[in-house]
Amino acid sequence: MTRLAVFDCDGTLVDGQASICEAMEAGFAAADLPMPDRNDIRRMVGLSLPMALAELAPDASEEQRAHAVDAYKESFFTARSEGRVDEPLYDGMKELLHTLRDEGWQLAVATGKSDRGLTAVLAAHGITDLFVSLQTADRHPSKPDPTMLAAAMFDAGAMPEGTVMIGDTTFDIHMGRAARTRCIGVDWGYHETHELIEAGAVGVASTMDELKALIDG
Repeated sequence: MTRLAVFDCDGTLVDGQASICEAMEAGFAAADLPMPDRNDIRRMVGLSLPMALAELAPDASEEQRAHAVDAYKESFFTARSEGRVDEPLYDGMKELLHTLRDEGWQLAVATGKSDRGLTAVLAAHGITDLFVSLQTADRHPSKPDPTMLAAAMFDAGAMPEGTVMIGDTTFDIHMGRAARTRCIGVDWGYHETHELIEAGAVGVASTMDELKALIDG
């Protein structure tokens, strides 16, 4: 049976919170919306950008949200082109990915990032070729809808019983549960451990060794 490990990106593979918060603040400023607290922004990481805006600015008009989305994208693109985007891999993640691949796991990403953003961050860390499937919010409904996870399983030729979803937010866990996969949380991201367990994670890792053990089951 094919074994597939599907990773969220921001808050799971990489720590991109600073760049995300800066771009979101640029979007809110451009749309003349009240500035959200950074902790509230971080808690929305993982959702598609339009859905995150809807959660953070529920009283905004559709026109304001659309303007904020465009300004967010422009801000992020400008920051990346100027070398100001900071998205470091979490310590030990690259080694873990190589170990899993060498042990026969298929690897995939399911993320609220755009295609362009995911391509850039994976290329920057030299890990693009480790993944057999890359699924983003550009081509699928936002998490927790399971469509992007189903697409990753299709690409890998995997079944739900052979698939594990790894993420730092309840959005990831709810998506995995909806797709009938095993779900694992990590505590270095943007939602609390108790939230991940309550959402249905079989465990929450604090270290890469713990994550490896949970993935192996």
